[in-house]
Amino acid sequence: MRLKRMGITFNKKKIRRLMRKFGLKCPIRKPNPYKRMLKAIGTNNYTENILNREFTLHGPRYVLLTDITYFFYGKNRTKAYLSVIKDAYTKEILSYELSDNLQVDFVLKTVKRLLRKHRNELHTDVLIHSDQGVHYTSYSYIELLKKADIRRSMSRRGNCWDNASQESFFGHMKDEIGSRVKACELYIDLVKIIDKYMDYYNNYRYQWNLAKLSPNEYYRFCMTGEYPNDYKK
Repeated sequence: MRLKRMGITFNKKKIRRLMRKFGLKCPIRKPNPYKRMLKAIGTNNYTENILNREFTLHGPRYVLLTDITYFFYGKNRTKAYLSVIKDAYTKEILSYELSDNLQVDFVLKTVKRLLRKHRNELHTDVLIHSDQGVHYTSYSYIELLKKADIRRSMSRRGNCWDNASQESFFGHMKDEIGSRVKACELYIDLVKIIDKYMDYYNNYRYQWNLAKLSPNEYYRFCMTGEYPNDYKK
């Protein structure tokens, strides 16, 4: 096209021959394999925003929030992905999975881990809210939720406020462990950092909006009505 605008007409074969002769190469930006994979597993199985930002209206184990975030670690800025399920009322992290890739499996593992640990605690009308990412519209994810009798809700496209509570958790988490994540070199070290933070967050990170309790303490308080004896109001 450039030559044609200069008044020079060659066919493609001659141009390729001349390029080979003079060692000319055209850089080609290859498609991102992860994006190609995500497009392959994606569907049009979207659902309405049933939650409508009513994060704390219904009590514990009724509204679950889920999302994926990423971390860069090590000198080479290797990327890892974290899938999380959070109780919107108590702020507890009920399930999480770390992965070195974006395959849908680690999102499914997050749900399965939730069911193993908390199935008997979930409300009969439990709702899980996510964005419209391809992981959450995949057939395998939808079927897993159907079998578990968990209803789906989705944020409106491009509206982060519809899942603001989950986004807030990720923001605080990265602020608090960001320097340690960047300093670690091995994936196994990142796993340990994430595990340690989740334990700290659920059991020792006290919050004003949770009656000055940690998320796990607040859940027990909601279920029993007993305030921790070792805490002076």
